[in-house]
Amino acid sequence: MQPSIDLQQYTADEFCYLTTTGRVSGKSHEIEIWFALDGATLYMLAGGRDSSDWVKNIRQQPAVRVRIRDQVFEGQGRVVDEASDEAIRARELVGPKYDEWQPGQPKTGWTWESLPVAIDLKMT
Repeated sequence: MQPSIDLQQYTADEFCYLTTTGRVSGKSHEIEIWFALDGATLYMLAGGRDSSDWVKNIRQQPAVRVRIRDQVFEGQGRVVDEASDEAIRARELVGPKYDEWQPGQPKTGWTWESLPVAIDLKMT
């Protein structure tokens, strides 16, 4: 990982690859997933909420890897408290990026029903 990398270059990328450690198998599991960046925090929304395997894996082992294009980042995953301002921020970043929700619309649908998850990327 390069400490001087400019994350802004990745904000328009359509997806990233998230690698978690399987909570049962201990093996690496990689998924392709939509995301949005806010500084050194990457946000994703889990449509399956707590039943998503990748969310279960993060709860068990928060150390993850994220690949965007050919750049790999280490990070710590966490489920965002749904009552927090950060959860609103995550949804307001991810939803519009994928035309799932636009500002001024009612806060309903996938963007607002999914579970927000953050990856705090290690930049040093």
